[in-house]
Amino acid sequence: MNDCSFKIAVVAGEESGDLLGADLISCLSQQTGCNIHLIGIGGRHLKALGLKSFFDPHDIALIGLGAVLKKLPLLLMHIRNLSKFIAQEQPDCLIIIDSPDFTHRVAKKVRILAPSIPIIKYVAPTVWAWRPKRAKAMRKFVDHILAVFPFEEKIIRDLGGPPTTYVGHRLLIHPPLLSIKSDKKYQSEKKQLRGKEISSPTLVLLPGSRNLEIRYLLPIFQEAVEILLQRIPHLRIILPTLPHLVDEIRDFVQGWKSKVEIVVGEDEKWHAFAQADVALAAQGTVSLELALAKIPMVLCYKLDYFSKLFIFPQIRLWSAALPNIISDKPIVPEYFNEFLRPGMLARKIEQLLYNSLVRQAQLDAFEMVEQTMKTKVPSGVVGAQTIMTLLKDKTQIVSIKQR
Repeated sequence: MNDCSFKIAVVAGEESGDLLGADLISCLSQQTGCNIHLIGIGGRHLKALGLKSFFDPHDIALIGLGAVLKKLPLLLMHIRNLSKFIAQEQPDCLIIIDSPDFTHRVAKKVRILAPSIPIIKYVAPTVWAWRPKRAKAMRKFVDHILAVFPFEEKIIRDLGGPPTTYVGHRLLIHPPLLSIKSDKKYQSEKKQLRGKEISSPTLVLLPGSRNLEIRYLLPIFQEAVEILLQRIPHLRIILPTLPHLVDEIRDFVQGWKSKVEIVVGEDEKWHAFAQADVALAAQGTVSLELALAKIPMVLCYKLDYFSKLFIFPQIRLWSAALPNIISDKPIVPEYFNEFLRPGMLARKIEQLLYNSLVRQAQLDAFEMVEQTMKTKVPSGVVGAQTIMTLLKDKTQIVSIKQR
C-alpha cells in the first residue's frame, strides 16, 4: 500500500446499508492504495474493515412511525452526539447510507457544525415514491448522491436535487449470488421446473430484519404456511435470519405445527436461496436479491397505525416492490395492511410452485430486471471513483490505481 491515508465517517443503520458501505470502502481502499480510518456507525461488515461503531446500529433500524416515536428521545440523543463527534473528528468526508430519517438529520447537523466536510449520500431516498420535495431540500446538506437504481439519476435531477451518479447495485456482482446463478445443478433444476411440477418444494420465509417487521409478519406467515401444508404436506420450510434476531425468531416459531429450519447468517441465507423454489418475503432489498437469484416470490408489508394514518396517504408510487419498479411492470404480487390474508398468500405461493406459466412469467421478468440494472463497471468501483474525484483537492490524492 501507499503511505497515504484518510479518514472517512460512515453512517449506516441497516444490514443492507452496512453491506453497501463495506463494499464501497473496500473498493476505495483497492482503487487508491490508501489506508482508510473509519469512524461512525455500522454493522458487522463495516466493523470487519476497522470501524468501531459509535453506538449499536440496531437502535436506528426501526420500521413505522410508531416505533420511531417510542424511541424518539434516544434517536435525538444519538443524532446530537454522533454529529458532534463527526464534526470534532474532521473526516475527509461523510458518507451517509440509506435510513434517510436518521442519516439526513445527522448530515444537517454536521453541515452546520463543520461546513467544510463533504457529504455523500449513498442510496437515494425514495423521492420518486413520496415526499418529492426532499430532493431539492438535500442540496443544502448533501454534495453528491450515489444512486443504485437506473431511473433515479434523471428523477433527482428533474426534482432539483444534488448532483447524482448512477453507480449500479453491488448485488449484481455479489459473490454468493453469482455462485448460485453459476451452479450447474441449480440451473438445471430451474430449467426442469418449466415443464413439470416440483416434487419436493422448498419455501423460504423472509419476514424482515427489524423486530417490529417480524412481529407484524410472522403470525401471518404462520397461518399461510399451515394452509399450504394442508395442500402440500411435503413442503420444506427454511427461515434465514440474522444472529441478533435468532432468539426472537425461535420464540416465534416454536409453537408452529410445521417444522421450520432456522438458518443464521449471510452464508446460510444464500445457501437457503440456492435450495429455494419460492419465497414469501417482506418488502425491501431482499426482493431484489430474490429476483437476481431467480426465485419466484410473493411480497408482504404491514404498516403500524401511525404510518397508515400519516405516511401511507402521501405515497404516490403504484408499487413498493423493487422488481416491479425497475421493470415498470407488475411482475411480483404484493400484499399490505388489510389485504394481508393468509389464504390468499398460500394460494399465490401454490400457484408459483405448480403453475408453470405464472412461474415462468416471473423468471423471464427477472432476467429483464437484471439486464436493466447492469453496468460496465462494478458499483463499488464507480462509487469509489466518484468519491475520489470529489475529494482529490481535499485529500491531495489525485490518481486512482488502474484496475
